[in-house]
Amino acid sequence: SRQGVLVRTPITEFVLLLLRRSGPSPHTNMPALPNQEEEDPFHVLGLDENATEKQVESSFRQRARHCHPDRRPDDVAAARAGFERLSRAKETLLHPQKRAAIVKLRAQRRRQREFAGLGSAHTKRKSATRAQSSTSGGPPRNAKAAAAAAAAEEGSEAIEAEAAESAATDPATSASVAAAAAGGVARPAAAVAAELDDNAEDSDPEMDEETQEAVEGVLRLKRLLSRDFEEDERLKKRLRSDLDARSAAQDMKVSQLLNKWGLGGDSLTRHVLENLTVEELQNLITSNYSPDTHNMWKSPAELLQTHTNQVREARGPGGGPLDVVSAFKYRHRLDTSQDRLLRGLMHKELRYVLNTFDGSKPLEEVIADAKSHEQPEEELTVAVLPDGAGVQLVGRFTRLELIDPMGAAAVFGDANLTFSLNLVRHRKALGHVGRVIATTFENLETLQERYKEIDDTIVKLEEHFAEVHHGVDCTRIAMDDRFKGLQKDLDAVYYNYPHAGAVGGFFDGHPVVNWRHENLMRLFFRALRSCMRPGGVVKVASNAGAVGVRFSYIMSSAMQNEFEHIETMPFQQWQLHRYGRSYGDRRDTYKRPGEGEQYNAQRADSDMVYCFAYKPSGAPLARQQIRMPPTYRTMLGCTDGALGERQGESKKKLATELYKRFMQECSGVHVG
Repeated sequence: SRQGVLVRTPITEFVLLLLRRSGPSPHTNMPALPNQEEEDPFHVLGLDENATEKQVESSFRQRARHCHPDRRPDDVAAARAGFERLSRAKETLLHPQKRAAIVKLRAQRRRQREFAGLGSAHTKRKSATRAQSSTSGGPPRNAKAAAAAAAAEEGSEAIEAEAAESAATDPATSASVAAAAAGGVARPAAAVAAELDDNAEDSDPEMDEETQEAVEGVLRLKRLLSRDFEEDERLKKRLRSDLDARSAAQDMKVSQLLNKWGLGGDSLTRHVLENLTVEELQNLITSNYSPDTHNMWKSPAELLQTHTNQVREARGPGGGPLDVVSAFKYRHRLDTSQDRLLRGLMHKELRYVLNTFDGSKPLEEVIADAKSHEQPEEELTVAVLPDGAGVQLVGRFTRLELIDPMGAAAVFGDANLTFSLNLVRHRKALGHVGRVIATTFENLETLQERYKEIDDTIVKLEEHFAEVHHGVDCTRIAMDDRFKGLQKDLDAVYYNYPHAGAVGGFFDGHPVVNWRHENLMRLFFRALRSCMRPGGVVKVASNAGAVGVRFSYIMSSAMQNEFEHIETMPFQQWQLHRYGRSYGDRRDTYKRPGEGEQYNAQRADSDMVYCFAYKPSGAPLARQQIRMPPTYRTMLGCTDGALGERQGESKKKLATELYKRFMQECSGVHVG
């Protein structure tokens, strides 16, 4: 390198790739990535990032045959160039370090697209900070990015090599867990990689207002996860604005409770308390509740979280069966006499009351109007047997899944796609012609490893004209190009047994991981607002006793986003309940609940379907509430679960790995 000769190593290859793709060079017509797909080895070979070595070899052989000179005698030069391109792609993907560098770069580009628009002002502030640092003679905050820009200007291989050498020794790219021991905090790779190209955010188009509202909570959650790793004071100030405002009274009550329980040094219990409202904190004080600090199975933090959830749920309608009148009664705070009036109505009358009562007129007047109301022609389908018993007939419609024949339906998180297959067959038998969109969170290769029948299932779905999409994160559908044409178009949405993913060493209810389950529901319902038709129905199946995604998480998240709870029906009474259930993770490779096994911790008679209808008011919603994740320092203070079993560097390493995983999950990347 000192003699101007570039020594090609995996590290320099990675940096050169960054330099060439960071923007158009004045010495070449090559456009900047991500538009330059022809140099992406995964794109060249038509593979995804989970492709095995065997699949790489197979794809190379298939495509190389078409580049043989005998097949293209009229253009031998083009054939040779194509073969060389395939060879480079194959070599890169079979080299572990080069492949890891490419995967990291692709992830970086995805992150830049995700933050497009929302980070414009933030990027300008960072650019001003770098300019000020440059003029003052101080070192740039991101030496790697500065070297890349210099190489693009100079077009010199010697400078590129110097940038590679700088990157290899840059502490920002090789931060270790040992930094935490010295009072600092190790930076996860995802947080470091996000800084490699600061200016790319401005080059992407901004989000429209509706999309921004739908994904703001997801992006804010990612920023909150990185708050312990940010070094720039200006960015720290912005991250503090992402936190919900806390009053001095809340902080005082938190300290009062911790001192009362003798847990002043328990960082995880403090985290649970800081997620509570003033009213909930006051209730803990007045009720004289105290977590059992001598419990052999659960920590005080986990006991406290379970207690506060149970208190919250005791004030709601409960997680068990609720017919349409019971749900309506709770929503509008009706008394027993009004409940009896509603249960005596005929089908036509009850539907009128359910659809029109908003509290502006006395219930008795609305019932009188219902008796004289003439059913419009477009409502005849949902009002068959107008003189039948109202409660029973409305419930039958819900259980028999008699949705709009022309309406579009989407299924989320259907790992083995058997529920989607059940739905398309049901709709075909009823003569429906509406779209059915079947999605999985996992990619196809993962599904093929877990479910030997998955390819046949996909073929059957496509024979029924269903659309099948993989790698779909239901909290980010507003940003997914595959759902761009679905604005206000979905009439029915199904999500069976939602789960944010099991984390080894922790029960689903543990505070270190439980926030993921609650945020999954909050962000799911917020994202649905961008594509649900007003009046559309959402059905979420779950167990009433689940400790991961609790029933209260589902119901409160729906209410916050203007989805009215209309009924809770037992899962076994649902027309669509017979399908091949699965865990949706690696456990499905060796045991399958759908093949006769039962879930270990759940009773079948506690399985429920929580039904909601989208009733937007038209008024702007407040910022989406999210459950705050524990900080890195809080996790280091955890004394139970997988973290409690480790000490020193081992504990810091595990905490960093968990943070990396959480960041990946917030980016829509399947883990486990």
